[in-house]
Amino acid sequence: MKILHLYHDVMNLYGEYANVLAIRDMIIKTGESCEVIKKSYGDDVDFSEFDFVYIGSGTERGQKSVLADFIPRRDAFKAYVDSGKVALLTGNSFEMLGKTIEDCDGRTYAGLNLFDFTVTEQNKTRNTADAVFTADFLSRPLVGFINKCSEIKGIDKPMFTVKLGLSNCSDSTGEGVRLNNLFCTHLTGPVLMKNPEFLTYINKLVTGKDAEPNPLAVKGYEVTVRELQARMEQ
Repeated sequence: MKILHLYHDVMNLYGEYANVLAIRDMIIKTGESCEVIKKSYGDDVDFSEFDFVYIGSGTERGQKSVLADFIPRRDAFKAYVDSGKVALLTGNSFEMLGKTIEDCDGRTYAGLNLFDFTVTEQNKTRNTADAVFTADFLSRPLVGFINKCSEIKGIDKPMFTVKLGLSNCSDSTGEGVRLNNLFCTHLTGPVLMKNPEFLTYINKLVTGKDAEPNPLAVKGYEVTVRELQARMEQ
């Protein structure tokens, strides 16, 4: 099987490359071979060759630079998503998939328009928070961290329900968005490393096989869940 780590050299904040390592190792655990291919600006990319696509979080400037390269790939990426193959975009990378991004200086950038949402960046403060989310496709809550400076409006069906932390925008209780097997979230941690059930869910979509999560990852998850739930109950 083949994993595409797209814009690995720019969208690489918060140690998010570990999401790629996590899914690679679980794929191998199922008995499949797995190759990670790294691509960036100007590289030829045939999305149909890949079983999983990942883009991580970057700086606001890096995001705009990547966006200019990503837009010409829009139709090919949409065909990949429409085919039902699996992709994960974390942090501000998924903001590129909406209609527009307005930066903190008022400049507007066209997005890939895979979704109807719009993004507005703020220039005064970054919003950070520990997070606890729930999802209708998982039995356990997700945990992680949010670090963002944007408001995302126009997502009618968010992927997650926020129990603790930051949502897509100030008047929403939802976070992220999903289309087929394209998963988009600001949740970092990295999200697949911190959430064993989400990792096994993604693996099943990619390989069609079940796999047991790393026991140490499960223990770490349980500790984090207990600590954050105790905070929520205070």
